[in-house]
Amino acid sequence: MSETNEISGTNGAGNAMSVDITELRTDLNLTDPRCGLKIAAERLSIVRYVFLVQIEDGIPSAAQRASLEYADAVLIGWPEETSPEVVDLDAEQLNSVRSHMGLMEDYISKFAALEREGDVEAMTDTLIRITERVAEVRRLYQPGFPLPTFAEIRRVVQDEWDEDMGKIDPKDDSPTAQDIKQARENEDREGLEEQGA
Repeated sequence: MSETNEISGTNGAGNAMSVDITELRTDLNLTDPRCGLKIAAERLSIVRYVFLVQIEDGIPSAAQRASLEYADAVLIGWPEETSPEVVDLDAEQLNSVRSHMGLMEDYISKFAALEREGDVEAMTDTLIRITERVAEVRRLYQPGFPLPTFAEIRRVVQDEWDEDMGKIDPKDDSPTAQDIKQARENEDREGLEEQGA
């Protein structure tokens, strides 16, 4: 959705080259005002996968799980550009899409840098920001689709995570305040009985 449709770089010999994006992606029609819908979904899908690879070796934290679930929730049932659920946007809405896509790309650049640094915690937060931008794009193109907020997803995932962690480290092994109080009372009672004997 950029003003230019060319990708610049260098070939193996160091000579400058330029390739029109439509040569690389023949499936994209950059004159179609709905192409932003497809690009947003593809970009989030790629970032989501990269994030999944980063966290798959360990036990993901609640925040990591929630950010992944949020991306999944935004991507689920993603419509084709030709779907009757997708609306045509006016000029102001298209400008809003471009703005969200620009912010999305800025966050994706940050995400890539964080991946190189191995900063999974910051990647977690950045995935949330990317997903929020993509959700806004979807909300514009498909206003009737109910999208959850990250806060809603986070609450559910936190409850699930707490339950899962309870299965790994059951609370039965650690005493409650009531258990501690009862143990102290028993010790006090035994101490008094020993003094009286």
